Amino acid sequence: VNACVDVVLSGVKLLEALGLEPGDGKNHAVLNSRQDLKEAFAHFMEKGAAAERFFSDAESFHHIAQTASEYPGAQLYVGGNAALIGQKLATNPDLKILLCGPVGPKLHELLDDNVVVPPESMQERDEFHLILEYQAGEEWGQVRAPNANRFIFSHDLSNGALNMLEVFVSSLDEFQPDLVVLSGLHMMEGQSKEMRQRRLMEAVASISDIPTDIPIHLELASMTDQDFMSNIVHQQVFPLVNSIGLNEQELLFLTQSASGPHASLASWTGVPDVGVVSDILFWILKEHGKTAERASDLTRIHFHTLAYHILVTVDGYWGNQVAAVAAGARAAGTQACATETIDTSKVFLKAPLEFVTSQIEAPSKISLNPDEPVVHWHREGISFHFTPVLVCKDPVRTVGLGDAISAEGLLYSEVYPQ
Repeated sequence: VNACVDVVLSGVKLLEALGLEPGDGKNHAVLNSRQDLKEAFAHFMEKGAAAERFFSDAESFHHIAQTASEYPGAQLYVGGNAALIGQKLATNPDLKILLCGPVGPKLHELLDDNVVVPPESMQERDEFHLILEYQAGEEWGQVRAPNANRFIFSHDLSNGALNMLEVFVSSLDEFQPDLVVLSGLHMMEGQSKEMRQRRLMEAVASISDIPTDIPIHLELASMTDQDFMSNIVHQQVFPLVNSIGLNEQELLFLTQSASGPHASLASWTGVPDVGVVSDILFWILKEHGKTAERASDLTRIHFHTLAYHILVTVDGYWGNQVAAVAAGARAAGTQACATETIDTSKVFLKAPLEFVTSQIEAPSKISLNPDEPVVHWHREGISFHFTPVLVCKDPVRTVGLGDAISAEGLLYSEVYPQ
């Protein structure tokens, strides 16, 4: 239910156009000023980590957005995880996609013809999200980026309030979907605690109205409020969905928020350790997934990081995992390089060629075989499918990569009727 127009441009060039001087980085959970923007951008650029923040001052944001969208070389794209997943699925000519999100005139023009937008979802003004990209080795003052990534910020109230959720759920009767994909919960972080809690309860009530025979996938995104994340995991949303998609930042934040394994790990260094990642994924499905004793529908997690992907499923609910995880990895390589197929001269392997499957239990050690790049292992009724990713050397575009990976993985996933 989140949709917007993404304005993609060089972060350093925008900050220079706004007359901001380079300086020390500092993390801010919410951006209240240009100074906060400058410090947060420098902080994450130095780490080479993706982040997404809410900009609280509407007038200041509007001015920055105008500067950004008029900047020579700025590109305007479909944005918002829900709209991006919809766009990716819509490239399949046999699919019809229903998208409910705040859709303004520019976004409507950018959407694929296979994407249906109910009239109640249309609004007069677009919601803009600014995506500040930087390249590997790019410098700004004393800061040098270790790898290419981006910093995203917005002042987005209608997505933040999940304004279109009820419209979406009420449109499902007529649309009769085979799959529901939800995203946008992270946008609620810009709301007050009371408003967020109330809206989350309403969202849960709405999601509960979706017929149980329709699988639901939830795409997570960058968040900063541990209590809110804990609510989503423990009490409310996880038990209602069948599948979740997330990256390494979101996975670590989730285990820290919900006191899971490896919660004391402050941040990843380099490529996330496969054993650590597997332990956390296993714990999510063991503690919050479907078991004989627990009324939860969660049976699938699609994890993606730059170097590799893991698809984890509770046995008996999903099929075709090898193709699904491979398709997601292929989508990462082709979309980042903007090529139709994988061009081997433009990609490289960053995944570990040997790894252990757990850092907690007696692990098995795995060596990758290039002839069979998808590796499978098993742990207490839960299956893991791992694949390395052919990483693009000079990415043309990093935005929406996680959404494309999750969409492609879903397209190839087979859900067994229960």
